[in-house]
Amino acid sequence: MDLQEISDRLEIADVITRYTRAIDAGDWDRLDTVFTADAHIDYTESGGIAAGFAEVKPWLAEMLPAFFPARMHTIGQVDVVFDGDDDARVVAYFDNPMPVDDGKGGTRIVEIGGMYHHEMVRTEHGWRSRRLHEQVVWKRGI
Repeated sequence: MDLQEISDRLEIADVITRYTRAIDAGDWDRLDTVFTADAHIDYTESGGIAAGFAEVKPWLAEMLPAFFPARMHTIGQVDVVFDGDDDARVVAYFDNPMPVDDGKGGTRIVEIGGMYHHEMVRTEHGWRSRRLHEQVVWKRGI
């Protein structure tokens, strides 16, 4: 592994971290540093939408806080496969427990585990995701 590949892997890992921090903190504008403007995002396996970034970003801002007021991702292994110098396929394992209203004055935890499949591209602003597919492997409490 040369220095460029090490640098690319670190930057790609940072994109994954920025994504999960943006979602967890509700910092929706931070997603602009994660995705290309023409990115396609697919959340259908977890009950969400599949659409372009311009449609998904406001949908996230409206829907996630309404259903899941607190979110906390844990990212596990991240597999990066480069397709030339400027493209990469990235798979990041995730666990996402979220407290929700239990309807009785308390909370219960719902949890989703799976893999984020990104197609990343090197841009003038660094690595960005041009496609995200959220693959749900398991759910608990739903």
